[in-house]
Parts: sequence; structure tokens; C-alpha cells
Amino acid sequence: MKSYDTLSEAITDLKARGFDMDFNLRETQIECTITGRKLSPNEFEITEVYRFEGDTDPGDEMVLYAIESRDGLKGTLMNAYGAYSNTMSNELIGKLTVHHSS
Repeated sequence: MKSYDTLSEAITDLKARGFDMDFNLRETQIECTITGRKLSPNEFEITEVYRFEGDTDPGDEMVLYAIESRDGLKGTLMNAYGAYSNTMSNELIGKLTVHHSS
């Protein structure tokens, strides 16, 4: 897995490698912002994870996930460290947590 100094550097490289869709977290799924397609945790894999820490503000801490669906849809999902307080299903939290801590 590559190493990046900044979040924007990681996003640019991932997009160049075909991870060109953006995903948002929903309660039980992730949703592609471009197509509106929703994927349940069993319909996608997290292929890469990058963690970024803010230099001065803990609020700047982010995790970037590279995601690929079973049928080849590829994109990224950004998540702030404290976002687990949002309402998400246990299955979705488990999928993100396993990859976040590896």
C-alpha cells in the first residue's frame, strides 16, 4: 500500500487509479453520490485505508477508504474519526472498524 503526506494527494492518486466515485455513509449502507446507488456491507470491499491526522486540530483527523463493489464500481469514502457516533448499523460499523484498525 502506498503512503501519502496529505489527504488531497491520496484522493488524486486513487482517482487516477480508477477510484473515481465518491461514497457517503448512510445508516445501513454506503451511497454513491454520482449514481445514487446504495451498497450494503456485503456488496463492497475496502481495498485500502489511509489515516490522516491534523497537525493542530483533532477535528481534522480523517480516514480515507478505497472501496470496490463486487461488480467493479470503485470509489472513496472519507470519514472523520469521531463519526462512529453517527447512527450506523452494527454491520456497517464492523466493516469500517475492521479495516480502520488494520
